[in-house]
Amino acid sequence: MKIDTQLSGDVIMSGEQSMTELVNLAGRIYDLDERVYKATGSALGRVFYRNREKTIDELLENMCDTSRAHIIRNEFALIGNMARTIPNRDVYREAMTEYNEIVHQLRALTGTLGKREIINATEARLNSFGNAKAIVGAHKIICISRSYGAGGDDIGFGLADKLKINYYDAEIFKTVSKRLEAESDEEMSDANFELSQNIKNPGLSYATEHMTLKARMARFNRYHGLSARDALFFTQSELLCDLAQKEDFVVMGRCADVIMSNNHIPHVSIYITAPFKLRAQRMAEINDVDMKQAVKQLKQVDRRHASYYNFYTGRKWGNASNYDICINSARYGIKGSIEFIANVLNGTGNSDEK
Repeated sequence: MKIDTQLSGDVIMSGEQSMTELVNLAGRIYDLDERVYKATGSALGRVFYRNREKTIDELLENMCDTSRAHIIRNEFALIGNMARTIPNRDVYREAMTEYNEIVHQLRALTGTLGKREIINATEARLNSFGNAKAIVGAHKIICISRSYGAGGDDIGFGLADKLKINYYDAEIFKTVSKRLEAESDEEMSDANFELSQNIKNPGLSYATEHMTLKARMARFNRYHGLSARDALFFTQSELLCDLAQKEDFVVMGRCADVIMSNNHIPHVSIYITAPFKLRAQRMAEINDVDMKQAVKQLKQVDRRHASYYNFYTGRKWGNASNYDICINSARYGIKGSIEFIANVLNGTGNSDEK
């Protein structure tokens, strides 16, 4: 069988030499399958049951057609799975050495086995999960967004304590309030929420404020024409960037992930959520309200979170593709979620310090 060397631009070829290399590679795959089968006597049989010539033709077609690359990947993975069960250690090492060499050659000669990366180079440079250690002076910045009632605040605080780094939530607004010389109120809050907690319902972080026209005009003049919410956003952005140059910390909300990205600061972004019904049940208990009221609160707070985030970032709040890590806290619980995230960030099965 003859294969056009221009079949696919994803195959890196230089005429007949590259085609010869592909033919040889296909032969090595066939031979490895035969060797592994003989060494294991697998009840599953061989991966390639056709004769050598027909199998090599099929392998070449799959190598040269990226839409079929997954076929050879899966077939080759099965050979590797069986090779790992070879009882004779010498034969095992020989087979796995050949397997690894073929993997590298496949990646070099074709687009098979994940040679083509999927990556946003700009965002990757800002992901402290993988790169901060290589950046001189970079701090561990963990930005958490959460849906209401998913335990995000408790998880964020617990994570900061676990990692022994600072935590910023209401505290950052106290600093901002001093700079703006204004009380914390609904218009100045993170998602149009008032900072002061509702005394009866401490889990409900918003309340409605009524202001006179005179008071609103005074506030307008105080912030040079900016609304208090806009003034707060820009001031908190400056504060967060300053903090990122000085220390490691966990920050809850505040569009911190996008603020870090826009200022080219390495960070890890995490989104925490849970099934709506479970969130409603949790907040009904915390806020001492019935389920009907809890559902109403949940929808209202989530809607405000989304509106605030979308307005200041241009991104969709809660969209998984905007975050490094998304976690369903109901799968792990608050303590389990803290442990899980800490383990992921530390790249170990044990997040405790050594």
